Amino acid sequence: MTFRSVELPGVGTKYELTTEKGDKIVIIFMSSGNIQIYVLEKGCETPAVAELNPGEARRLGSILTGAILEAEREAVEIAFSALSDLRISIHTYIIGKNVVGRSIGELGIRKKTGVTIVAVSRMGRNIINPPPSFIFEEGDVVVAIGEHEQLKAFESKILRM
Repeated sequence: MTFRSVELPGVGTKYELTTEKGDKIVIIFMSSGNIQIYVLEKGCETPAVAELNPGEARRLGSILTGAILEAEREAVEIAFSALSDLRISIHTYIIGKNVVGRSIGELGIRKKTGVTIVAVSRMGRNIINPPPSFIFEEGDVVVAIGEHEQLKAFESKILRM
C-alpha cells in the first residue's frame, strides 16, 4: 500500500492511496469544505466519483473506522477492541421547552441516568464540559455520552419530563 498527499493551490489537499490489490483511491479535501472521492479499480480507465458535504464525510469516516452510526439522529456508538464488553454511545439532542431554564445539576442528569453532558452548542458557540450550574436554553444542542441504556433513561427521565 502506498500513500501520499499533495497540496492543490486554490483547490485543496489531495490524498492518494494505492491498495495492495492495485486499486487507487483519491480523496480531495476542497477549499469549499466539500470532499471528493475517486475510486479507480485496477485495470479500469474511468474512476467512480462521489462528492460529499462535511457531514456526509464525517459519517463515512466513522463507518471506515468501525464506529456504529444511527442514521435517524446524530449518534455514534464506540466499541473498544481491548475492552470487548465496553460500548459507549455519544448522542446529540436538541433541548426543548420542558428543560429550559434548568441547570444540569438541578436536573440531576448524571445521578438519575448515568449520562454525562460533554458539550453544548448554543447559537454557534460551543461550551465543552459545561459545569453543573450550566442552565439550558431552548434550542441548545447537547452532546451526551453514556451506555445505550443510560441514554434511553436520559431521553425518558430528563428530556420527556
